[in-house]
Amino acid sequence: MNATGLAVQARGLRKSYGGIEAVSGIDLQIAPGEVFALLGPNGAGKTTTVEILEGYRGRDGGEVSVLGTDPHRADRAWRARIGIVLQLAADAPELTVAEMVGHFAGFYPRPRPPAEVIDLVGLAGQARKRIRALSGGQVRRLDVALGLIGGPELLFLDEPTTGFDPAARRAFWQVIRALSGGGVTVLLTTHYLDEAAALADRVAVLRDGMIVAEGRPDTLSGRVAAEALVSWHGHDGPQSERTAEPTRLVADLAARYGGEIPGLTVTRPSLEDVYLELIGGQP
Repeated sequence: MNATGLAVQARGLRKSYGGIEAVSGIDLQIAPGEVFALLGPNGAGKTTTVEILEGYRGRDGGEVSVLGTDPHRADRAWRARIGIVLQLAADAPELTVAEMVGHFAGFYPRPRPPAEVIDLVGLAGQARKRIRALSGGQVRRLDVALGLIGGPELLFLDEPTTGFDPAARRAFWQVIRALSGGGVTVLLTTHYLDEAAALADRVAVLRDGMIVAEGRPDTLSGRVAAEALVSWHGHDGPQSERTAEPTRLVADLAARYGGEIPGLTVTRPSLEDVYLELIGGQP
């Protein structure tokens, strides 16, 4: 940790490629044990930012501290404290899950017990199975196990559930919640807004290399204060009204209808609605 007790701190982070600024003065603060999601369209600067924090890419300006160290000057001991989920498991199809995790455990000075990590990612029943016999979701879980075997304090997850079916995605979310509950800090990038809403303590939205909004998923860019859409079935057909006081409107409707309001729904802007507005509809 740095002197402020933060797991990650960046101030004025900048990076350019051929005169094009990919990251334009980003500030980040991530607390220990927090799940923090970076959101943004393709080309927004997410990958560059994460690679700088991981120590795999240099920066042109700004200050960065990750677990109390400048990643650009980090040593092997620092690298053992972070976990990066890559796509490595499929490169050894003839190894079993247990063999692969055990092999990677040998790379670290104080690894977690391989059986414990295999169980954590939900692969205990497949420990003796060869990697070539695993499903795509199971291979991705094994990739996560390889990122966890060193016992990292900080885990980087880049689009971890791409290609998962809905059931596999939700099972994987339980893994992330268990890690965070155990004190591991998680930096997540994802294109799935429901994933960010379900997992992240805070999110930051990047656009054109800058953070355009940051906060809790439920309050990002004033979601809580945004007008609600109240809809119901009136005597003349479907009715709806936008209001900043939905409770009052619902009470008025209940009095009008003598109790139950036919077809009542109350909705506020979703995280996806807010996100799309922030990025201007970029892909």
